[in-house]
Amino acid sequence: MAYPIDKKLVIAVASSALFDLEDSDRVFREKGLDAYRKYHREKENCALKPGVAFPLVRRLLGLNGGFDATDAPIEVVLLSRNDPDTGLRVLNSIEKHHLGMSRAIFVNGGNPFRYMNALNASLFLSANVGDVRKAVQDGLPAGRVFPTSFTDASEDPELRIAFDFDGVLADDSSEAVFKQKGLETFQDSELARAMKPVREGPLARFFREVSRLQRFEQQAQQKDKSYVRRLRTAIVTARNAPAHKRVVTTLRKWGVEVDEVFFLGGIEKRRVLEEFKPHIFFDDQLQHITGVAGTTPCAHVPFGMTNKPSPDLVLKAHAEKVWLKKRPDTLQKVREKQKRRRVRRKR
Repeated sequence: MAYPIDKKLVIAVASSALFDLEDSDRVFREKGLDAYRKYHREKENCALKPGVAFPLVRRLLGLNGGFDATDAPIEVVLLSRNDPDTGLRVLNSIEKHHLGMSRAIFVNGGNPFRYMNALNASLFLSANVGDVRKAVQDGLPAGRVFPTSFTDASEDPELRIAFDFDGVLADDSSEAVFKQKGLETFQDSELARAMKPVREGPLARFFREVSRLQRFEQQAQQKDKSYVRRLRTAIVTARNAPAHKRVVTTLRKWGVEVDEVFFLGGIEKRRVLEEFKPHIFFDDQLQHITGVAGTTPCAHVPFGMTNKPSPDLVLKAHAEKVWLKKRPDTLQKVREKQKRRRVRRKR
């Protein structure tokens, strides 16, 4: 019987997100591939230090406790640019840290994220900015992790995940109105559309999967009063009244609940994130990431008009991916149309 990967929340994580590879990356940059391979062989039994995504992965997999492998609701798969030879140290480190990850894909310099759909992955995390940007342009949910001095408190059993709204959970159509026409027009537009949900953004599916896990925890608590819920979510957005109504409408339409929502209206996100202490925070704007990454694990989602090189390309790729889930027979037609458009632009 095939392993039921389609029934799980699947996260694909690069070794650069899971572990601290600063030393080995320096060897590769300064001395080349042969020295890099030799370096990892010599240290393949030395466990790598935890990276930015390590606390998130460890705590997510901790929710599998009490289940056998087939019934466990969460799967984390390693997607690596390494070959299996240099990647052996990463696998050994996973084992030494008791992470409970058993599946990995090595592509020897290729694009690891191309296998996300095959794995049913709703999120790809990497420190490689090129991989993450290309993944998002291809319509895949991805985030680039940033270095942090965050120290994971092992005695704290809770897992906290924070999201920006526009450009992360939702698309950036509303944000585009704000940037192009100003705050007053944005507020009027959102008030007029208060009962109309915003279209899905790149991490909408991952958010719904996390919400499903929370419902699972609620059911567990109803059956066993001693069960302590460990998963907590937050939305941290620059929206405020009256634009807040559309966020609530969207969440209702998606059928999801969130534990905490911060409508900050210009207040620094850092102020609430330092108190909420998320194990990962997703935002589409680098200015919000750089302000908190030093103390909070962060992932930049390079989606929409605030991100280069081509916001139009990013939006079209994501829209195509959502549409093709419903109409896979249109894939070839869509690609042919895009090819003709590129040819016309060159002329």
